[in-house]
Amino acid sequence: MIVTCVHVVVKEENIEDFSEAIIKNHKGTVKEPGNLRFDVLQNADDPSKFLIYEVFKSEEAVAAHKKTAHYLEWRETVENWMAQPRQGIRYTVISPVDIDQW
Repeated sequence: MIVTCVHVVVKEENIEDFSEAIIKNHKGTVKEPGNLRFDVLQNADDPSKFLIYEVFKSEEAVAAHKKTAHYLEWRETVENWMAQPRQGIRYTVISPVDIDQW
């Protein structure tokens, strides 16, 4: 399993547009055969901060995701809305250890 938490800080004037764009990306991503989770969270204290929690079955699934039309459209659409470059941090899954538990 490949788990990445992507931290995004959006310019205040683009928060609503970003939310709409990430929801569209979410709807496409969860249909991908290699995707196990794709959660989008917004910071309760600072609505300009988002966390995208991504879980894919394999490196190949991550690579395939980055070639999809919905991801490429999202990336291009939101590029200028970010207050700083997005930061993806990889994590190792400790539990559950069985992919079937996802």
